[in-house]
Amino acid sequence: MSLTTSEQYCLKEVRRHDHDRYLTTLFLPADRRNAAMALYAFNLEIARTREIVSEPLLGQIRLQWWRETIEGLFEGTPREHPVVDALGGAIRRHDLSRDRLEALIDAREADLDDGPPSDIEALESYAVETSGGLSALVMQTLDSFDATAINAAQHVGTAWAIIGLARAVGFHAQTQRIYIPEALLSEYEVERRRLFDLKPSPGLNRAIEHMVERAARFLADARSVSPQIPKPARRGLLLASLADRHIAAIRKAGHDPFAIPPAHAAPVLRLAWTAWRGRY
Repeated sequence: MSLTTSEQYCLKEVRRHDHDRYLTTLFLPADRRNAAMALYAFNLEIARTREIVSEPLLGQIRLQWWRETIEGLFEGTPREHPVVDALGGAIRRHDLSRDRLEALIDAREADLDDGPPSDIEALESYAVETSGGLSALVMQTLDSFDATAINAAQHVGTAWAIIGLARAVGFHAQTQRIYIPEALLSEYEVERRRLFDLKPSPGLNRAIEHMVERAARFLADARSVSPQIPKPARRGLLLASLADRHIAAIRKAGHDPFAIPPAHAAPVLRLAWTAWRGRY
């Protein structure tokens, strides 16, 4: 299946910057793969806002640009940008939800605040609104608007976000950003100065363990409804199997976020076997 220039751009961006999600798209039907890739490339554009701006106001301006861009796509006045072009095609072909797309942008405003979420519920809400909403949109590209499948996708995406934040504690600490909930920092007596100095502590490990176990629960909930989801749609949930790998690595490191080894490329053959069996 030939790709447009815009679709090729999205593929390269996702393969380079979001490789795990890229791998999962390889097992989607060929005529749906490009739509998922466009969604993932769009997510990259808004997710890296905090990393590429020097102050929150500039981040707000960038996010507003994307809000206006989504508005233009739905009102017939698209802007010139490869991700916008590919995303427009996905919206037209799969009737993607404007509300969900706009909600992804709105949720990224939280990234402009360096302070931690107040509690585990606030962290989960952020994860639901970002990665959870993204996974729900990808499920829609499979023409699966079934509430059970959409909810399972949202659970998988939510777990993926929480795991990603646990793995990225060191990266965020270098710029004095924290995504570990304030309530956990207090409960486990995590000293921020030690955290910012990249020094491990038993309390920090317990906080990470708490986050990871909540993520594991979301994955378990997603799998509990597997028999109710059509087998083709389950391919939109393959990220769950990759999440298991990261959870195992975190547990092996004793939940020390500074001791988690760099992730190796996922075993594609194992992922293919999981997809063929209709598992996730």
